[in-house]
Amino acid sequence: MSYKIGQGFDVHQLELGLPFILGGVEIDFNKGIKAHSDGDILIHAIIDSILGALNLGDIGAHFPSNSKWKNVSGSIMLKHIDELLFKKKYNIVNIDTTIIAQAPKLASYIQFMKSNISNVLKIDQNKISIKATTTDYLGFIGKGEGIAAQAICLIQNGE
Repeated sequence: MSYKIGQGFDVHQLELGLPFILGGVEIDFNKGIKAHSDGDILIHAIIDSILGALNLGDIGAHFPSNSKWKNVSGSIMLKHIDELLFKKKYNIVNIDTTIIAQAPKLASYIQFMKSNISNVLKIDQNKISIKATTTDYLGFIGKGEGIAAQAICLIQNGE
């Protein structure tokens, strides 16, 4: 049995009047994530961590900024990546993530995010950790201009 680890990172601007989607969950907030797809930085970071562990490039290589992927849900993209995992005969051991945002407060949404991601990946929620932190008003995130997410994923070969 072999193990591989990958890490992912995503960052986007926040803009008034756009939808705010994290972990496949719509968050009630006056700003949203400016992006080509749905801008779900949490799922995008998870995708990059899985792709990194599989040594299959990054999210842009699999989901380029073209009309096919415009406004597509991160959950749909994650489903495609789960299919790659299956084809390569790997399973997720665990995923650990951190969302970096000054606002909104995310604690009440985390369980919904975990549930959505575990359903897409068909894994137990206990294999997914989602944390949220702020930058204590420092930098573009602290000023409410953007949001970021980090993810790390451990996978194992089922053979």
